[in-house]
Amino acid sequence: MKIVIAGAGFGGLRLARKLNGKAGFEVVLIDRFNYHQFQPLFYQVATAGLDASNISFPLRKVFQNSRNVKVRLASILELKPDQNLVITDQEKISYDVLVLALGADTNFFGNEKLAANAFPMKSTVEALNLRHSLLQNFEHAHTIQDAEELQKQMNIVVVGGGPTGVEVSGALAEMKRDVLPKDFPELDFRKMNIYLLEGAGKTLGTMSERSSAQSKKYLEKLGVTVMLNTLVKDYDGEKISLVDGKTINTRTVVWAAGIKGNIPIGLDKALIVRGNRIKTDRQSRILGSNNIYVIGDLAYMETPKYPAGHPQVASVAIQQAELIYSNLKMQQKKRGEYKWVEFEYRDKGSMATVGRNLAVVDIPRPRLHFGGLFAWLIWMSLHLMLILGVKNRLFVFMNWMYNYFTYDQNLRLIFKVDRGKQPAKPPVI
Repeated sequence: MKIVIAGAGFGGLRLARKLNGKAGFEVVLIDRFNYHQFQPLFYQVATAGLDASNISFPLRKVFQNSRNVKVRLASILELKPDQNLVITDQEKISYDVLVLALGADTNFFGNEKLAANAFPMKSTVEALNLRHSLLQNFEHAHTIQDAEELQKQMNIVVVGGGPTGVEVSGALAEMKRDVLPKDFPELDFRKMNIYLLEGAGKTLGTMSERSSAQSKKYLEKLGVTVMLNTLVKDYDGEKISLVDGKTINTRTVVWAAGIKGNIPIGLDKALIVRGNRIKTDRQSRILGSNNIYVIGDLAYMETPKYPAGHPQVASVAIQQAELIYSNLKMQQKKRGEYKWVEFEYRDKGSMATVGRNLAVVDIPRPRLHFGGLFAWLIWMSLHLMLILGVKNRLFVFMNWMYNYFTYDQNLRLIFKVDRGKQPAKPPVI
Protein backbone atom coordinates (compact mmCIF):
# COMPACT_ATOMS: atom_id res chain seq x y z
CA MET A 1 0.00 0.00 0.00
CA LYS A 2 1.53 3.28 -1.11
CA ILE A 3 0.65 6.06 1.31
CA VAL A 4 1.39 9.70 0.51
CA ILE A 5 1.36 12.04 3.53
CA ALA A 6 1.13 15.72 2.69
CA GLY A 7 2.52 17.77 5.56
CA ALA A 8 5.07 16.97 8.29
CA GLY A 9 3.38 18.71 11.20
CA PHE A 10 2.35 16.95 14.38
CA GLY A 11 -0.21 14.70 12.67
CA GLY A 12 1.63 13.91 9.45
CA LEU A 13 4.91 13.18 11.22
CA ARG A 14 3.21 10.96 13.81
CA LEU A 15 1.59 8.85 11.08
CA ALA A 16 4.85 8.54 9.12
CA ARG A 17 6.70 7.45 12.26
CA LYS A 18 4.01 4.88 13.08
CA LEU A 19 4.29 3.42 9.57
CA ASN A 20 8.10 3.50 9.60
CA GLY A 21 9.49 -0.02 9.21
CA LYS A 22 6.06 -1.64 8.87
CA ALA A 23 5.93 -4.36 6.21
CA GLY A 24 3.43 -3.86 3.41
CA PHE A 25 3.58 -0.05 3.46
CA GLU A 26 5.46 2.36 1.20
CA VAL A 27 5.34 5.94 2.54
CA VAL A 28 6.12 9.26 0.83
CA LEU A 29 6.19 12.28 3.18
CA ILE A 30 5.89 15.64 1.41
CA ASP A 31 6.60 19.02 2.98
CA ARG A 32 7.73 22.43 1.71
CA PHE A 33 10.28 22.57 4.56
CA ASN A 34 12.90 19.89 5.19
CA TYR A 35 12.30 20.02 8.92
CA HIS A 36 9.54 19.55 11.48
CA GLN A 37 8.59 22.75 13.31
CA PHE A 38 7.57 22.77 16.97
CA GLN A 39 4.87 25.41 16.68
CA PRO A 40 4.09 25.98 20.39
CA LEU A 41 7.49 27.65 20.83
CA PHE A 42 7.42 29.99 17.82
CA TYR A 43 6.81 32.89 20.18
CA GLN A 44 10.10 32.18 22.00
CA VAL A 45 11.99 32.28 18.70
CA ALA A 46 10.26 35.59 17.90
CA THR A 47 11.29 37.10 21.25
CA ALA A 48 14.92 35.85 21.18
CA GLY A 49 14.42 33.22 23.87
CA LEU A 50 15.29 30.26 21.63
CA ASP A 51 17.20 29.70 18.44
CA ALA A 52 15.18 28.50 15.44
CA SER A 53 17.29 25.33 15.21
CA ASN A 54 16.29 24.39 18.78
CA ILE A 55 12.65 23.86 17.79
CA SER A 56 13.27 22.39 14.32
CA PHE A 57 14.28 18.83 13.47
CA PRO A 58 15.45 17.60 10.01
CA LEU A 59 12.94 15.18 8.49
CA ARG A 60 15.61 13.14 6.77
CA LYS A 61 17.31 12.59 10.12
CA VAL A 62 14.05 11.22 11.56
CA PHE A 63 13.92 8.62 8.78
CA GLN A 64 17.66 8.25 8.22
CA ASN A 65 17.66 4.45 8.42
CA SER A 66 14.13 3.87 7.19
CA ARG A 67 13.48 1.19 4.58
CA ASN A 68 10.01 2.35 3.58
CA VAL A 69 9.67 6.12 4.25
CA LYS A 70 10.82 8.61 1.61
CA VAL A 71 10.95 12.38 2.19
CA ARG A 72 10.17 14.82 -0.60
CA LEU A 73 10.87 18.57 -0.33
CA ALA A 74 8.13 20.06 -2.51
CA SER A 75 5.05 22.26 -2.63
CA ILE A 76 1.76 20.71 -3.66
CA LEU A 77 0.23 22.42 -6.68
CA GLU A 78 -2.81 20.25 -7.36
CA LEU A 79 -4.56 17.00 -6.50
CA LYS A 80 -6.15 14.70 -9.07
CA PRO A 81 -8.35 12.37 -6.98
CA ASP A 82 -9.77 10.60 -10.05
CA GLN A 83 -6.21 9.58 -11.06
CA ASN A 84 -4.82 9.09 -7.53
CA LEU A 85 -2.14 11.69 -8.26
CA VAL A 86 -0.47 14.48 -6.31
CA ILE A 87 1.08 17.18 -8.53
CA THR A 88 3.98 19.01 -6.87
CA ASP A 89 6.39 21.64 -8.16
CA GLN A 90 8.97 18.85 -8.50
CA GLU A 91 7.17 15.74 -9.71
CA LYS A 92 3.93 13.76 -9.96
CA ILE A 93 3.39 11.26 -7.16
CA SER A 94 0.84 8.44 -7.33
CA TYR A 95 -0.83 6.96 -4.26
CA ASP A 96 -3.14 4.25 -2.98
CA VAL A 97 -3.95 6.32 0.11
CA LEU A 98 -3.51 10.08 0.50
CA VAL A 99 -3.40 11.77 3.91
CA LEU A 100 -3.74 15.56 3.93
CA ALA A 101 -2.03 16.99 7.02
CA LEU A 102 -1.23 20.41 5.58
CA GLY A 103 -2.22 22.35 8.69
CA ALA A 104 -3.36 25.96 8.64
CA ASP A 105 -1.99 29.38 7.79
CA THR A 106 -2.74 32.85 9.14
CA ASN A 107 -6.25 34.13 8.37
CA PHE A 108 -6.39 37.87 7.67
CA PHE A 109 -10.10 37.58 6.74
CA GLY A 110 -9.55 39.08 3.30
CA ASN A 111 -7.95 42.30 4.54
CA GLU A 112 -5.08 42.91 2.12
CA LYS A 113 -3.59 45.80 4.12
CA LEU A 114 -3.36 43.65 7.24
CA ALA A 115 -1.80 40.82 5.25
CA ALA A 116 0.80 43.20 3.81
CA ASN A 117 1.72 45.03 7.03
CA ALA A 118 1.07 42.78 10.05
CA PHE A 119 3.41 39.99 11.21
CA PRO A 120 2.01 36.45 11.17
CA MET A 121 3.64 33.72 13.23
CA LYS A 122 2.78 30.36 11.70
CA SER A 123 6.27 29.22 10.74
CA THR A 124 9.84 29.40 12.01
CA VAL A 125 10.72 31.80 9.20
CA GLU A 126 7.87 34.15 10.16
CA ALA A 127 8.94 34.04 13.82
CA LEU A 128 12.48 35.01 12.78
CA ASN A 129 11.14 37.84 10.62
CA LEU A 130 9.28 39.22 13.61
CA ARG A 131 12.37 38.96 15.82
CA HIS A 132 14.57 40.78 13.31
CA SER A 133 11.99 43.52 12.78
CA LEU A 134 11.57 44.09 16.53
CA LEU A 135 15.31 44.37 17.09
CA GLN A 136 15.78 46.59 14.05
CA ASN A 137 13.02 48.92 15.30
CA PHE A 138 14.86 49.49 18.59
CA GLU A 139 18.19 49.92 16.83
CA HIS A 140 16.58 52.68 14.79
CA ALA A 141 14.54 54.19 17.65
CA HIS A 142 17.43 56.06 19.30
CA THR A 143 17.93 58.13 16.12
CA ILE A 144 14.33 59.42 16.12
CA GLN A 145 13.92 62.91 17.57
CA ASP A 146 10.17 63.40 17.07
CA ALA A 147 8.29 62.15 20.18
CA GLU A 148 5.25 60.94 18.22
CA GLU A 149 7.36 59.02 15.73
CA LEU A 150 9.39 57.48 18.57
CA GLN A 151 6.21 56.33 20.32
CA LYS A 152 5.02 54.76 17.08
CA GLN A 153 8.34 52.93 16.76
CA MET A 154 8.19 51.52 20.31
CA ASN A 155 4.51 50.55 20.54
CA ILE A 156 3.65 46.90 19.87
CA VAL A 157 0.15 45.59 19.23
CA VAL A 158 -0.72 41.89 19.45
CA VAL A 159 -4.09 40.95 17.92
CA GLY A 160 -5.74 37.78 19.25
CA GLY A 161 -6.10 36.67 22.84
CA GLY A 162 -5.65 32.94 22.31
CA PRO A 163 -2.60 31.01 23.56
CA THR A 164 -0.26 32.48 20.90
CA GLY A 165 -1.34 36.07 21.57
CA VAL A 166 -1.14 35.67 25.33
CA GLU A 167 2.25 33.99 25.24
CA VAL A 168 3.91 36.43 22.84
CA SER A 169 2.49 39.40 24.78
CA GLY A 170 3.90 38.07 28.05
CA ALA A 171 7.30 37.38 26.47
CA LEU A 172 7.46 40.89 24.99
CA ALA A 173 6.55 42.38 28.37
CA GLU A 174 9.40 40.49 30.02
CA MET A 175 11.80 41.72 27.32
CA LYS A 176 10.65 45.28 28.01
CA ARG A 177 11.20 44.85 31.75
CA ASP A 178 14.40 42.80 31.93
CA VAL A 179 16.33 43.00 28.67
CA LEU A 180 15.69 46.03 26.47
CA PRO A 181 16.56 48.73 29.08
CA LYS A 182 20.03 47.18 29.43
CA ASP A 183 20.55 46.90 25.67
CA PHE A 184 19.27 50.38 24.87
CA PRO A 185 19.95 52.60 27.91
CA GLU A 186 19.34 55.74 25.82
CA LEU A 187 15.65 54.80 25.38
CA ASP A 188 12.97 55.28 28.04
CA PHE A 189 11.07 51.98 28.02
CA ARG A 190 8.53 53.30 30.49
CA LYS A 191 6.98 54.90 27.43
CA MET A 192 6.83 51.60 25.51
CA ASN A 193 3.32 50.13 25.32
CA ILE A 194 2.30 46.56 24.60
CA TYR A 195 -1.36 46.12 23.66
CA LEU A 196 -3.24 42.83 23.45
CA LEU A 197 -6.48 43.17 21.47
CA GLU A 198 -9.15 40.47 21.74
CA GLY A 199 -12.52 40.53 20.00
CA ALA A 200 -14.26 38.38 22.62
CA GLY A 201 -14.91 39.18 26.25
CA LYS A 202 -11.99 37.19 27.65
CA THR A 203 -8.51 35.94 26.86
CA LEU A 204 -7.92 32.20 26.29
CA GLY A 205 -11.52 31.80 25.19
CA THR A 206 -11.36 28.01 24.83
CA MET A 207 -10.09 27.49 28.37
CA SER A 208 -11.88 27.75 31.72
CA GLU A 209 -13.12 30.99 33.22
CA ARG A 210 -10.44 30.75 35.93
CA SER A 211 -7.69 30.39 33.34
CA SER A 212 -9.03 33.32 31.34
CA ALA A 213 -9.24 35.56 34.40
CA GLN A 214 -5.80 34.53 35.64
CA SER A 215 -4.13 35.04 32.26
CA LYS A 216 -5.55 38.57 32.05
CA LYS A 217 -4.38 39.28 35.60
CA TYR A 218 -0.88 37.96 34.85
CA LEU A 219 -0.60 40.03 31.64
CA GLU A 220 -1.65 43.22 33.39
CA LYS A 221 0.82 42.45 36.17
CA LEU A 222 3.55 42.36 33.51
CA GLY A 223 2.41 45.70 32.12
CA VAL A 224 0.41 44.58 29.06
CA THR A 225 -2.66 46.67 28.22
CA VAL A 226 -5.41 44.09 27.60
CA MET A 227 -8.31 45.38 25.50
CA LEU A 228 -11.27 42.97 25.35
CA ASN A 229 -14.30 43.22 23.03
CA THR A 230 -12.03 45.08 20.62
CA LEU A 231 -12.15 44.43 16.87
CA VAL A 232 -9.55 45.55 14.34
CA LYS A 233 -10.76 47.32 11.23
CA ASP A 234 -7.54 48.06 9.36
CA TYR A 235 -3.79 48.60 9.60
CA ASP A 236 -1.68 50.63 7.16
CA GLY A 237 1.76 49.93 8.63
CA GLU A 238 1.77 52.95 10.94
CA LYS A 239 -1.69 53.13 12.50
CA ILE A 240 -4.10 50.39 13.52
CA SER A 241 -7.77 51.34 13.27
CA LEU A 242 -10.40 49.75 15.49
CA VAL A 243 -14.08 49.19 14.75
CA ASP A 244 -15.09 51.55 17.58
CA GLY A 245 -13.21 54.40 15.90
CA LYS A 246 -10.12 54.41 18.12
CA THR A 247 -6.61 54.19 16.69
CA ILE A 248 -3.20 53.09 17.97
CA ASN A 249 0.02 54.34 16.38
CA THR A 250 2.46 51.48 15.89
CA ARG A 251 4.90 50.06 13.38
CA THR A 252 4.59 46.52 14.78
CA VAL A 253 1.38 44.47 14.73
CA VAL A 254 1.56 40.76 15.52
CA TRP A 255 -1.46 38.96 14.04
CA ALA A 256 -2.60 35.93 16.05
CA ALA A 257 -6.33 36.33 15.52
CA GLY A 258 -7.26 33.47 13.25
CA ILE A 259 -6.19 30.60 11.02
CA LYS A 260 -7.42 29.03 7.80
CA GLY A 261 -6.70 25.60 6.38
CA ASN A 262 -4.19 25.09 3.58
CA ILE A 263 -6.41 23.49 0.94
CA PRO A 264 -4.77 22.30 -2.30
CA ILE A 265 -6.44 22.75 -5.67
CA GLY A 266 -8.45 19.78 -6.93
CA LEU A 267 -10.90 19.08 -4.11
CA ASP A 268 -14.67 19.52 -4.33
CA LYS A 269 -15.44 23.02 -3.03
CA ALA A 270 -18.75 21.78 -1.62
CA LEU A 271 -16.75 19.93 1.05
CA ILE A 272 -15.02 23.09 2.30
CA VAL A 273 -16.55 24.81 5.34
CA ARG A 274 -15.79 27.93 7.33
CA GLY A 275 -12.13 28.48 8.08
CA ASN A 276 -11.05 26.48 5.01
CA ARG A 277 -11.64 23.13 6.69
CA ILE A 278 -12.59 19.96 4.81
CA LYS A 279 -15.56 17.82 5.84
CA THR A 280 -14.65 14.28 6.86
CA ASP A 281 -16.43 11.21 8.20
CA ARG A 282 -15.70 9.66 11.58
CA GLN A 283 -12.72 7.76 10.14
CA SER A 284 -11.13 11.04 8.91
CA ARG A 285 -11.90 10.27 5.25
CA ILE A 286 -13.11 13.06 2.99
CA LEU A 287 -16.85 12.67 2.51
CA GLY A 288 -17.44 10.61 -0.61
CA SER A 289 -13.88 9.26 -0.78
CA ASN A 290 -12.49 5.94 0.39
CA ASN A 291 -8.78 6.69 0.09
CA ILE A 292 -8.24 10.40 0.94
CA TYR A 293 -7.92 11.31 4.62
CA VAL A 294 -7.68 14.70 6.31
CA ILE A 295 -6.30 15.27 9.81
CA GLY A 296 -5.42 18.13 12.13
CA ASP A 297 -6.28 21.80 11.60
CA LEU A 298 -7.49 21.08 8.06
CA ALA A 299 -10.14 18.54 9.10
CA TYR A 300 -13.75 19.31 9.99
CA MET A 301 -15.39 16.32 11.67
CA GLU A 302 -18.74 16.56 13.43
CA THR A 303 -19.28 14.26 16.41
CA PRO A 304 -21.85 14.26 19.23
CA LYS A 305 -19.26 15.72 21.59
CA TYR A 306 -17.93 18.21 19.02
CA PRO A 307 -20.85 19.17 16.73
CA ALA A 308 -18.94 22.21 15.42
CA GLY A 309 -15.69 20.34 14.75
CA HIS A 310 -12.70 19.61 16.95
CA PRO A 311 -10.36 22.25 18.37
CA GLN A 312 -7.43 23.01 16.09
CA VAL A 313 -4.70 21.79 18.42
CA ALA A 314 -1.80 19.35 18.04
CA SER A 315 -3.32 16.62 20.22
CA VAL A 316 -6.29 16.25 17.84
CA ALA A 317 -3.97 15.78 14.85
CA ILE A 318 -1.83 13.25 16.72
CA GLN A 319 -4.82 11.17 17.83
CA GLN A 320 -6.33 11.22 14.33
CA ALA A 321 -3.01 10.04 12.90
CA GLU A 322 -2.92 7.14 15.35
CA LEU A 323 -6.46 6.11 14.41
CA ILE A 324 -5.66 6.16 10.68
CA TYR A 325 -2.61 4.00 11.35
CA SER A 326 -4.72 1.47 13.24
CA ASN A 327 -7.37 1.35 10.50
CA LEU A 328 -4.83 1.06 7.67
CA LYS A 329 -2.96 -1.66 9.51
CA MET A 330 -6.19 -3.62 9.98
CA GLN A 331 -7.16 -3.07 6.34
CA GLN A 332 -3.76 -4.30 5.16
CA LYS A 333 -3.91 -7.33 7.44
CA LYS A 334 -7.42 -8.57 6.68
CA ARG A 335 -7.52 -7.68 2.98
CA GLY A 336 -11.30 -7.91 3.07
CA GLU A 337 -14.01 -7.34 5.64
CA TYR A 338 -12.89 -5.33 8.63
CA LYS A 339 -14.55 -2.99 11.06
CA TRP A 340 -13.57 0.66 10.78
CA VAL A 341 -12.91 2.32 14.13
CA GLU A 342 -14.45 5.78 14.52
CA PHE A 343 -12.54 8.73 15.89
CA GLU A 344 -13.32 10.01 19.38
CA TYR A 345 -11.14 12.78 20.72
CA ARG A 346 -9.73 12.31 24.22
CA ASP A 347 -9.13 15.77 25.62
CA LYS A 348 -6.15 15.57 27.97
CA GLY A 349 -6.26 19.24 28.88
CA SER A 350 -4.99 22.63 27.73
CA MET A 351 -2.41 25.09 28.96
CA ALA A 352 -0.77 28.42 28.25
CA THR A 353 2.16 30.31 29.72
CA VAL A 354 2.27 34.05 30.30
CA GLY A 355 5.73 34.56 31.71
CA ARG A 356 8.23 33.59 34.39
CA ASN A 357 6.43 31.46 37.00
CA LEU A 358 3.10 32.40 35.40
CA ALA A 359 0.97 29.86 33.52
CA VAL A 360 -2.47 28.26 33.55
CA VAL A 361 -3.40 24.59 33.11
CA ASP A 362 -6.84 23.00 32.74
CA ILE A 363 -7.33 19.22 33.07
CA PRO A 364 -10.83 17.94 32.18
CA ARG A 365 -10.80 14.56 33.97
CA PRO A 366 -10.64 14.87 36.88
CA ARG A 367 -11.61 18.53 36.55
CA LEU A 368 -8.55 20.38 37.80
CA HIS A 369 -7.09 23.84 37.38
CA PHE A 370 -3.59 25.03 38.18
CA GLY A 371 -2.10 28.50 38.00
CA GLY A 372 1.18 30.22 38.78
CA LEU A 373 4.49 28.46 39.41
CA PHE A 374 3.17 24.86 39.50
CA ALA A 375 1.31 25.34 36.20
CA TRP A 376 4.44 26.90 34.70
CA LEU A 377 6.53 23.85 35.68
CA ILE A 378 3.91 21.53 34.14
CA TRP A 379 3.94 23.59 30.94
CA MET A 380 7.75 23.49 30.70
CA SER A 381 8.00 19.75 31.42
CA LEU A 382 5.40 18.77 28.83
CA HIS A 383 6.81 20.96 26.08
CA LEU A 384 10.32 19.73 26.79
CA MET A 385 9.19 16.11 26.39
CA LEU A 386 7.36 16.81 23.11
CA ILE A 387 10.32 18.43 21.33
CA LEU A 388 12.00 16.09 18.83
CA GLY A 389 15.60 15.10 19.46
CA VAL A 390 17.69 14.76 22.62
CA LYS A 391 20.03 17.53 21.44
CA ASN A 392 17.14 19.94 20.90
CA ARG A 393 15.70 19.15 24.34
CA LEU A 394 19.10 19.77 25.93
CA PHE A 395 19.60 23.13 24.19
CA VAL A 396 16.06 24.28 24.99
CA PHE A 397 16.49 23.32 28.64
CA MET A 398 19.87 25.08 28.84
CA ASN A 399 18.42 28.23 27.25
CA TRP A 400 15.49 28.21 29.65
CA MET A 401 17.78 27.83 32.66
CA TYR A 402 20.11 30.56 31.40
CA ASN A 403 17.18 32.91 30.82
CA TYR A 404 15.66 32.09 34.19
CA PHE A 405 18.73 32.80 36.30
CA THR A 406 20.17 35.72 34.30
CA TYR A 407 16.91 37.45 33.32
CA ASP A 408 18.41 37.68 29.85
CA GLN A 409 18.21 36.19 26.36
CA ASN A 410 21.40 35.78 24.39
CA LEU A 411 19.96 35.43 20.88
CA ARG A 412 19.31 39.04 19.94
CA LEU A 413 20.99 38.78 16.55
CA ILE A 414 19.98 40.43 13.29
CA PHE A 415 21.00 38.47 10.21
CA LYS A 416 20.77 40.22 6.85
CA VAL A 417 21.16 38.85 3.34
CA ASP A 418 23.39 40.89 1.06
CA ARG A 419 21.19 41.08 -2.03
CA GLY A 420 24.17 41.61 -4.27
CA LYS A 421 26.00 38.49 -3.13
CA GLN A 422 23.32 35.80 -3.10
CA PRO A 423 24.43 32.38 -4.31
CA ALA A 424 23.41 31.54 -7.84
CA LYS A 425 20.24 29.47 -8.12
CA PRO A 426 20.70 25.92 -9.42
CA PRO A 427 19.20 25.22 -12.85
CA VAL A 428 15.68 23.77 -12.92
CA ILE A 429 15.81 20.18 -14.13
